[in-house]
Formats: sequence, C-alpha cells, structure tokens
Amino acid sequence: MNTLALVWKNITREWGSTILSVLLTAFGVAILLVIYISGDNFEKQLTNNSKNIDLVVGAKGSPMQLILSSLFHVDNPTGNISLAEANEIADNPLIKLAVPISLGDNYKGHRIIGTDSSYLELYELSIKEGNLWNKSFEVVLGSEVARKNNLKIGDEIHSAHGLSEEAHVHDDHPFRVVGILSPSNSVVDNLILTNLASVWEVHGIDHHGEHIHDESCDHDHDDHHDHSTHEHHTTVEDVQGHDHSHDHEEGELVREKPSSNNEFIKNIGQDMIQDHGVEITALLITYNSPAAISVIPRIINQSTNMQAASPAIESARIFSLLGVGLDSLEILAYAIMIIAALSVFISLYNALRSRKYDLAIMRTMGASKSKLFTLIIAEGSVITMIGGLFGLIVGHLILAYITTQTSQSADFIQAFEVYPFELLILLAALLIGVVAAFIPAFKAYNTTISKTLASK
Repeated sequence: MNTLALVWKNITREWGSTILSVLLTAFGVAILLVIYISGDNFEKQLTNNSKNIDLVVGAKGSPMQLILSSLFHVDNPTGNISLAEANEIADNPLIKLAVPISLGDNYKGHRIIGTDSSYLELYELSIKEGNLWNKSFEVVLGSEVARKNNLKIGDEIHSAHGLSEEAHVHDDHPFRVVGILSPSNSVVDNLILTNLASVWEVHGIDHHGEHIHDESCDHDHDDHHDHSTHEHHTTVEDVQGHDHSHDHEEGELVREKPSSNNEFIKNIGQDMIQDHGVEITALLITYNSPAAISVIPRIINQSTNMQAASPAIESARIFSLLGVGLDSLEILAYAIMIIAALSVFISLYNALRSRKYDLAIMRTMGASKSKLFTLIIAEGSVITMIGGLFGLIVGHLILAYITTQTSQSADFIQAFEVYPFELLILLAALLIGVVAAFIPAFKAYNTTISKTLASK
C-alpha cells in the first residue's frame, strides 16, 4: 500500500477530529480570501474612480457623502447646486476641466447620470458600440449594464425615480440606447450616461423651453475630443436652440475658456439660466495648475454656498475606516488558523498513541523511520490542504453573495476570478499542516519496535 493510500485510511479512521481540523482551516482561509480580495478591489476602485479628479464641488454637507455619491455612487447626494454658480467656478483659469453631473433616476439599480461628453474624457472612456447621444433621452450604457440586462443598441429603457429600483417608473419618458462603453474597470461600467437635459426634462424642470444637448450633437466625437483636450477648454453643457446658425440663440450656453481672465461667457443664455435656477448635483474638477490645490477649495468653501471635497483626502479616510475592520478580521482569520493547527496537532498526537502498535508492525515489515516520519507529515498536510481548498471555495461563494447584496454601482468584485495570491494561501495552509504534524511525526520516527511490541 502506497503512502497516500495509508494517509487517507488513517485520516478517515478519525472522522470527527479530521472534519473539525478541515473546517477550522477552511474558515480561516475563507476569511483571509474575502479580506484580501475585497480590500484589494476596493483600493483599486478608490484609485480608478478618482484618478483624474482633483476636486468635487457640491452642496454643503458631509464631504465624504459628496464623494461617495458623486464618484462611487453608493450614497445619496448632499443636495443640488446652481448651474450658474458652477459655471462661475469652472471659468477660473486654474481649472482645466469641469464636468457637471446630475443624479436623480436609475434603471434596475444602475444610476442614470446626466452629464456632457467631457465625462468620457475625464474617465478616459471609449465607445465600443454605437455613438454618443445626439439629443435628449438617448443614453450610453456602461459595459456591465449592457451585459447584465442584455441590452443592445436601439433598445428602450424606462427610468425609476430616485436611486432605488423599486421607485416610481417614468413610463412617459423612455430612453433609447445609442451607445455602449468599453469596459473601464471603474464604477462607470455600472452607470448609464445621458445629457443634462434628459435629467431635467424627465422631472419636468424648465430650462428655457429650448432643446438642450451636448455640443457633440453638431460635431462627431473625434472633433469634440480635439476641442475638449485643449489646454483652456472646459465643457459644462451646451444649451442650444434649434437654429444652430445663430451663435447667441436664446438658451444657448457654450462653456469655452475666455481669451482673458476678465472675459466671461458672451451669451445671454447664462443670465436666463440664473433666472430659471437650473441645478446640477456636482461638478468634477481637474486642476490646470498645482497652485489650484490651495486656492480653489478655499474660494468655494468660504465664498459660495457650495462645498469642495478632495477625493484624495476623503478616499484615504474611507480606506482608513475600512482598514480597521479589515485588520480585525485578518487577526481573527490568523487566530482561527492557529486553532486549526492545534486541532491537527492534537488529532495526530492522540491518534499516534492508538496506532503505535501498527507503526511498530510496519517497522518489522521493512518500513524505515523516515517512512513513518513522512507518513505523519503527509497526514497533517493532506488535512490542511483539503481545508484550504474547501476554504477557497467557501470564500468565493461568500464574495458572490456579497456582490448580490450590494448596489449595482458598488458591484466591483469579480467573485469567481482566481487570484495569484490564492496559491500563497494554500501554501500557508500546507505549512500549517507540516508544522502541526512535526512533533507527532518525530515521535513516530523514534518508535522503538521492541518496547512497543513488548507492551502489547
């Protein structure tokens, strides 16, 4: 009988202690897997969702809530801000890019974001299928939205009011899918993008009675990108009339950086927006100069009714708060692994007393001392290896369950993806088995045939 067959026979003779050791090892491995994968993915999402954003401007309230709602889309907004005031902030020469977003509706848990085409530049997005919206009630889907809901170009969807998918559905305002984004490994994969006018119109907000759309309505996306990447260009939202031949059509708002600091938007549409009080949820800002780090937040927080929140500061605070819980769980996982090692040790040590006669017989039949040593080490290794493999399966199932319980916008964990460090966890479980079995194996190695058989 070979070594593995003997090992399996021996560990199945003591089912109770074997199962206990396997379960303890599995629980420890599962907790470690969940901690490492969720922590690693969360940290990557913090980076991916805010890498090009230096500042978020929104209504006064909690800075963390503003960041969570505007960048990670896992909380309710702090309120709305005036588009006219946002335009004044965007006009500052220290700001390179200012992207408006407006929240309010969702589709099956996926948030619908009103914005303009500069949002694609900010997140370095590309359109995989179709094209950008050309008018109101046309939407571009994140890759995960299209995949999970089996949506394609030309399909129509109906938004639900608010940020809960069980809310009232706007049946009278269907959205038509005109584009699908390439995967970006960010929260945008679970978002639906449209123009600002769509968000206003679906809620019956008056915006001068004119058709409002992005400047991409009149230009292809490549041309727009060439303009939007200009050093002094900031796109907020183009508000244009039906007659595009008139530069100063009523209701038109073009956000172009002025040729001088004293020049403001040369457009009567700006005054009309101020009168009508059109609002957005937040403004995502990229700085044009390092000097803006100290200047822009102070101007906003001290001189306006808005607040400025730094994604870097708030993300670090979020991760530090999360880190306390992760560290505690990690300590618990290591404690369980130590208990599992003790369980394996006690199991093998106790089993050795009842099997010492069998070991002595094996020695008389030609088995060497090293053979007995290897046999016991293999038993400890097999027990913890089975526990480790079972723990990895349980850990992935836990991650899958966590994913189903989170909102669509927070769905960033690939539950069944195999990660390289899982091999390290298995090796750690194997090492625990070897260490736990070392003393019983050494005792088996020193088995004296004559004394053992004589005592029998």
